[in-house]
Amino acid sequence: MKRSCPGVIRYFLFLIVCCVGFSASGQQYYDVTKFGAKKDSSAKATQAIKKAIDAAAKAGGGTVYFPAGKYLTGPIHFKSNITLLVDAGAELHFSNDFDDYLPMVESRYEGVDVTSFSPLFYANNVENIAITGRGIIDGHGKKWWDFVEGYKADQPRSKWQYEFDRLNKDILLPDEPKQMKRGFLRPPLVQFMHSKNILIQGVTFRNSPFWTINPEFCDNVTIHAVTVLNPQRLAPNTDGINPESCSNVRISDCFISVGDDCITIKSGKDQPGRAKAKPAENYSITNCTMLSGHGGVVIGSEMSGDVKKITISNCVFDGTDRGIRLKTMRGRGGVVEDIRVDNIIMKNIKDQAIVMDMEYGKSAPEPVTERTPKFRNIRLSNITAYTNEAMYINGIEEMPVSEISLHDVVFEAQRGITIRNAKDIQLHNVRVNATVGSSLKADNVERLLVNGVETAKPLQDKPVIVLNNTKGVLLQNSWPFYDTKKYLEITGANSRDINLRNNIFTDELILVGKEVNTKEVKRN
Repeated sequence: MKRSCPGVIRYFLFLIVCCVGFSASGQQYYDVTKFGAKKDSSAKATQAIKKAIDAAAKAGGGTVYFPAGKYLTGPIHFKSNITLLVDAGAELHFSNDFDDYLPMVESRYEGVDVTSFSPLFYANNVENIAITGRGIIDGHGKKWWDFVEGYKADQPRSKWQYEFDRLNKDILLPDEPKQMKRGFLRPPLVQFMHSKNILIQGVTFRNSPFWTINPEFCDNVTIHAVTVLNPQRLAPNTDGINPESCSNVRISDCFISVGDDCITIKSGKDQPGRAKAKPAENYSITNCTMLSGHGGVVIGSEMSGDVKKITISNCVFDGTDRGIRLKTMRGRGGVVEDIRVDNIIMKNIKDQAIVMDMEYGKSAPEPVTERTPKFRNIRLSNITAYTNEAMYINGIEEMPVSEISLHDVVFEAQRGITIRNAKDIQLHNVRVNATVGSSLKADNVERLLVNGVETAKPLQDKPVIVLNNTKGVLLQNSWPFYDTKKYLEITGANSRDINLRNNIFTDELILVGKEVNTKEVKRN
């Protein structure tokens, strides 16, 4: 009898572990089914998941485990030192009952600080948290999409909108408050705020109500080998990954196909963003594949808190509307600077392969103030793109885009490169095979270096390069293909200091407008 006691004790200890959690390699696991979660979606598992998280947090941290099965749940709120492991074969299905996402919590919506519906995964002021595994996380966003898309200005306001109004009486609004969607703001699928040491890895996210993965004001964020799938035409504003006003972010080996931008980098909108003044900085994006979406990697338009020190490399965009896109407008303020883009393949790009547009919203010129945005020191290299339009750079009169370089790039496009209101621009070894119009058009550009720009498919009636009202140009190392009839056209009374050096073409390939002072065109 005495000999059997240790066995009995071990048996009871085993039962306790099974009821509360189990340990593997020193890591404590908390199986949500042991806390009452049904893995057949027959009941909401919200409270069971909360109990598992609370038990892990009470023990100092651990892994909340979802074995294979389907779980129906409301929002999941993290505490520090918690990992959610969604195992292969496990699916988390979030409720589409809007009431489940009350009470409203501190949030951020398109760069504006608000109190709104709880995000589906939410954390605030925690550390050492993770979502991992090979399972599926479904936001069931259609009811959210339909409500917003079908809402009419003359229909009665809902109880959720009245609650939003009550909690947001004194918020700092953007320049156009109507952008707040009349007080009904869909929640992101994942929004971690003011937190650090975050890992999201391996899982598949789909059908997000709004932006999918949206860290805000976080530090040390790793997003690796994640799949994001949202219907292209049915799911408005369902961006893939949006780290906003974060620092030290690494995004790698992800697959994204969504109803808006695939990856966006933001830092707040207008005065609310400038007031927080928290930049997005030290980001690396690499080895990602992006299919449908408005843009592959997009910076802005909410960049009022600055965007700095960003690298984008080794990515494939296939079927997005645009490839690399920077966008802003008067009123945003902020600076986008120190951006590096390298080793990118783009195919089936519906609009532009590369965009830097400071007139995302049209407005009249104004004096330079804190409202004036800036794009500067942006370097792009080793890019091949099959696209409708090669590149579009558009500054504003009072603040030109500056310090832009393009190295070793090939565009197969209908339309070529357009550069307006810019200065200190360099193009090195760039081939643009455009089927309509010139390969390069520069308008109101100051200090432009064109080094080895060419087309292998020259058009008989269009010059390869058009310079209009450009000041300070060095065009060198040009060797047009033999069937080129027009290579360079210079127009505009303000064109001056145009220097042609070390080129292999005759004067017959140069057209100079009558309004141009010919002394300003210097050949060597």
